[in-house]
Amino acid sequence: MSKVLVAYFSASGVTADAAKKIAEIAGAELYEIRPEVPYTQADLNWQDQNSRSSIEMKDKSSRPKMADKNAPVADCDVLFLGFPIWWYTAPTIINTFLESYDFSGKRIILFATSGSSGFENALSDLKASANSEGALEEGIVVHGIQNSGTWKKWIMSLG
Repeated sequence: MSKVLVAYFSASGVTADAAKKIAEIAGAELYEIRPEVPYTQADLNWQDQNSRSSIEMKDKSSRPKMADKNAPVADCDVLFLGFPIWWYTAPTIINTFLESYDFSGKRIILFATSGSSGFENALSDLKASANSEGALEEGIVVHGIQNSGTWKKWIMSLG
């Protein structure tokens, strides 16, 4: 039986809700990827070119520091990795997370929340950061709040 971990970054709570549902359905441990310096509403203003998130997303080498590096990655076989879509890709803190652990031999399944965008560039942008033998897979992007049935159907489809 595979040991499953759900790790997620959530700026507004939507991805956190999704992660909690996935963890419950999959019988998985839950881990929140938290930035060392939490994002404020002003930081998240995508319409402000000088907001923290805008600056980070323009700089492909940006790696925001995480509050901790205590994710129980070594113990898992399967990792569901969740994030909101920012600028058609994953927030750069997801690169920080992937570069902080060894994912060799692990299956990494992405899930994301978004107002309207799909994965677009997320998978290709994250592959270099998951520099291990672990398999990185594009999973699902959901728009808006989803009920547990949506998540259960998706998880069951993964085998």
